[in-house]
Amino acid sequence: MTDLWTPQALEAATGGRLVGTARPIGGASIDTRTLQPGDLFFAIRGEARDGHDFVAGALEKGAGAAVVAAARAEEFSQSGPVLGVPGEGVDPVLDAMRAIGRAARARTDAQVVAVTGSVGKTGTKEALRHVLAAQGPTHASVASYNNHWGVPLTLARMPAETRYGVFEIGMNHAHEILPLTAQVRPDVALITTVEPVHIEHFPSLAAIADAKGEIFSGLKPGGVAVINRDNPNYPRLLAHAQASPAGRVITFGEHESADVRALRIVLRPDLSVVDAVVMGQPVTYQLGTAGRHTAMNSLGVLAVIHALGADLAEAALALARLSPPVGRGARTALHLPGGEAWLVDESYNANPASARAALATLAGIETGPRGRRIAVLGDMLELGPTSEAQHRGLSEAVEAHGIDLVFTAGTRMGHLFEALPVSRRGIAASASDDLVEPLAKLLRPGDALMVKGSNSMRMGRIVEALKARYADAAAQRDASRTATP
Repeated sequence: MTDLWTPQALEAATGGRLVGTARPIGGASIDTRTLQPGDLFFAIRGEARDGHDFVAGALEKGAGAAVVAAARAEEFSQSGPVLGVPGEGVDPVLDAMRAIGRAARARTDAQVVAVTGSVGKTGTKEALRHVLAAQGPTHASVASYNNHWGVPLTLARMPAETRYGVFEIGMNHAHEILPLTAQVRPDVALITTVEPVHIEHFPSLAAIADAKGEIFSGLKPGGVAVINRDNPNYPRLLAHAQASPAGRVITFGEHESADVRALRIVLRPDLSVVDAVVMGQPVTYQLGTAGRHTAMNSLGVLAVIHALGADLAEAALALARLSPPVGRGARTALHLPGGEAWLVDESYNANPASARAALATLAGIETGPRGRRIAVLGDMLELGPTSEAQHRGLSEAVEAHGIDLVFTAGTRMGHLFEALPVSRRGIAASASDDLVEPLAKLLRPGDALMVKGSNSMRMGRIVEALKARYADAAAQRDASRTATP
């Protein structure tokens, strides 16, 4: 396979100078813990540590070369090949990574998609990666690499022969998307939805819509803007699209004027079936993931497929094979004495909209004869002055969806616990770890348990603990029974 980068290309992109002989470069990394042999290591400055502290370790692990500040290149030259990059900014190595990202974008003929939104951007990005990979070489953001270093790193990793590129772009504040979409220069840009997420940093929901609308500014001339027609902020997003280089706008949703419109959504415990019309063409497809919110975002996926001129029928078929990303709805059978319970892992982050969607999905899961629907919810952050009301307000969704028991972690989610009737209260704890043992003792066959909360609440620890006790252990027992003596 062709090297991802040659020394000459790196020097041309950054204005730097390579000291030593670079090994074949097949990837890029900013973290020595996940670095693979042949990766180009960028010694960027993190919030707590300077990447230059890890250069020797990166080269010892087999990095193809290390990108360092020019003033420190000689310091590391005995450890292996280093690319010293000039710069007077705060972090010349981050500037160099951006420059290499721009060079990667310039050298490829790939059709590039950028995705943002208050809710569902990672799942939508993964769905696009999944359906496009069946149609050609596809490169996409890893996990949620959507910020000021994640986007240029993803660009720097993009092979020249890529046919489709899918980039997730996130933000916490206004004007953070502007430089990122300018780097990506998408052919198609999609906004999943606008909700009161990160509202602590914004004066209003309209301001969040304006921040999301920044993604259209980076569109290549004549590109396509894809917008959720059902969202109340649609007119504001449309205005941003019309003021951008976009040559066309495609809408999706259930609204009667949506270009990609859902006529019927059938929700089942483990999948969804959607009857839709895509630019006037009837399409019926199955989704390999559950939940109304994922069904709605799948309409956006098909809108992007149409905008790219990719094969719509093949994409619709591929959606049936889609599985949820880690922490975003994956289901695991827990093998309890006497039968099974279901664990729904929604532990990757939370906001009011995604929490309601997760509760709705939990309501659709079939339980056993004595089974209960149990929600385990951790604090939702960055909600500003509305935080208490937003947490209390989830009680309406709990009641509407018939959730039997609610366990909470954190002081903010304690407001929800107080708002619930006593019959629906499980335990209110200060931290996620405090809920593991009570839940383990409470679970019984037929139960369905869903875990969700903001990342800082570490709700994933509950998921991993229950899986280790009731899922992984069962798998090990099964393997031992079938092993050949």
